[in-house]
Amino acid sequence: MSVRRLAPPEQQPKEFAFTAANAEWAKKQIAKYPEGRQASAIIPLLWRAQEQHHGWLPEVAIRTIADMLGMDYIRSLEVATFYTQFQLQPVGSKAHVQVCGTTPCMLRGSGELFDICKKRIHPEPFHVSADGKLSWEEVECLGACVNAPMALIWSDTYEDLTPESFEKLLDGFAAGKPPKPGPQNGRQFSEPEGGATSLTDAAIYSAKKSAGGSSAPLTDSSAKTPGAAADKREAPMPTPPNAGPPKSKPTKSKPKSN
Repeated sequence: MSVRRLAPPEQQPKEFAFTAANAEWAKKQIAKYPEGRQASAIIPLLWRAQEQHHGWLPEVAIRTIADMLGMDYIRSLEVATFYTQFQLQPVGSKAHVQVCGTTPCMLRGSGELFDICKKRIHPEPFHVSADGKLSWEEVECLGACVNAPMALIWSDTYEDLTPESFEKLLDGFAAGKPPKPGPQNGRQFSEPEGGATSLTDAAIYSAKKSAGGSSAPLTDSSAKTPGAAADKREAPMPTPPNAGPPKSKPTKSKPKSN
């Protein structure tokens, strides 16, 4: 892993404080942990500070959060410099582009995407473009290998990129008009590029049941939401066939003492 350093003093702000809304949110995060374990909240607080401060984490924010959590400064600095999700240098005002450079993406053409970043933004990563709008870096696997090559911009992924679509992607962000996230070649999620090859019968998604009843058609919104309890079963626990009442185990009689 390369050495990760804080931005130079001339780029560091003098002060940092959470907004009222973020400060209230931070209190709720800290309250999730028992007394004496408040330091466990450091990662979400650093992440929120980065989001508030133009997409990067200044030193004063790291120290402020350490004070909130009763931590030594060195401990909070260790966390911020270890995890690459935290940007320690100023990033582009419109987009910070993270291009995947792991094997599947490289095999599918991410090398050309890096060339475009070097040409359009800066020859080296972690530098802001001349107009201040864009910055870039190479990252490891972002979990969309089937849609390689791809890039992460802020919290959204842009997949199935070509040099042409990547150029348009950067144009859109620079103009303040980000394109729709997801595959940029028209395919739906991770289905085959030529279109779906299974479950293509429209009757599967009909509102009418085979038994004659009716219900609403299945949609993406029918799926369980992220906030739903994960331990709730969709159906009751099945009962074994011919299950009777539990049999009691025979008790052993103690030998009589003479």
